[in-house]
Amino acid sequence: MMDLILAFVLDLILGDPEDVPHPVKLMGKIISIEEKVSRRLFKGNMLYFAGFLIVFFNVIIAFFIPLYILNLLKPYKVIYHIVNTYLLYTTIAARCLSDEANKVYNALKESLESARLRLSYIVGRDTKNLKEEEIVRATVETVAENTSDGVIAPLFYASIYGAPLALCYKMINTMDSMLGYKNERFKRIGFFPAKTDDIANFIPARLTGLLMVLSNPKYIKRSFRIMIRDRKNHKSPNCAYPEGAAAGILGVQLGGSNYYFGELVEKPTIGDRLRPLQRDDVKKSIVIMYKTEILYIVLFTVVWWCLR
Repeated sequence: MMDLILAFVLDLILGDPEDVPHPVKLMGKIISIEEKVSRRLFKGNMLYFAGFLIVFFNVIIAFFIPLYILNLLKPYKVIYHIVNTYLLYTTIAARCLSDEANKVYNALKESLESARLRLSYIVGRDTKNLKEEEIVRATVETVAENTSDGVIAPLFYASIYGAPLALCYKMINTMDSMLGYKNERFKRIGFFPAKTDDIANFIPARLTGLLMVLSNPKYIKRSFRIMIRDRKNHKSPNCAYPEGAAAGILGVQLGGSNYYFGELVEKPTIGDRLRPLQRDDVKKSIVIMYKTEILYIVLFTVVWWCLR
C-alpha cells in the first residue's frame, strides 16, 4: 500500500520527465516494431491473426518480466520497494495528462494554430480545422477518458496485483492507442488490441465514472443521470462513462462526429448543452480528474486498513 501511495505522490510531483527511462516508451517502440514486422509477414485478413499474436506476446512480457524482476529483489527489501515504487509510478499518468491539457489551454491564448498543433499531440482525431470550442471539447474528452485509462485503471490493477498487473494493463492500453483504430488501415491488425482494451477497461471505466460523480457532490444527481442515460453514446463500450460524468458535472455537451486520418467518424453526443464549452472547462476537467484520483486513493487506503 505504501509503495502505491508513494507512487501516487511521485506522479503528482514529477509527472513524466522526458529524460527519465519509462516502460511505456519502451512499450511503444516494441509495438511499433511489431506492427512493421506484422505488415511484412501477413496480408489481408491474416492481419487479424497478427493482432492476436501481438496481444498474446505483449501481455506475457509486460506481466512476467516485472514479476520476475521483483521476485529476484524480494530478499533486498529497500531495493525491492524502490523498484516497485518506480514501476508503479510509471503506470500513473495524472500529472502528465494535466500538463498536456494545460499546454493546450495555454496555446489557446496564443492562436488557434498553436492550440491545434498542441492538441494533435494528445488526440487521434484530425485537428487542423478545429474551432476553439471543438479544441476545448477534444481536450475535455481526452482528460475525462484518460482519467480512466491513465489514472484509475492502473491504480485499480495495481491494487489487485501490484506493478506487474498495472504494467500489463499499460501495455494493453498502449496497444489500443497505437493500433486500435477502426479505419481501413488498422481495423484488422487493431481488432484484438481494441477488444482486449475494452475488456481491461470494463470495470475501471465504470468505477471512474462513479468516482467522478461522487467526488463532485454539487452536481451528483445531474452527472449520474447523464452518465447512465448516455452510457451507450460512444463506439467504445467504456468511454461514455467518464465522459458522461464529466459532461454532467460541467453542464456541457461532449461527443459528436470527428475526422480521423481524413475519414469522418459519426458519433452521438454525450451530455446536455446547458452552455457552450469555454476555455476554463479544460482547467475544470483537470480538477475533476484530480478529485477522482484522490477519492480512489482515500477509498483504497480505507479498504486496505479494514482488511489488514
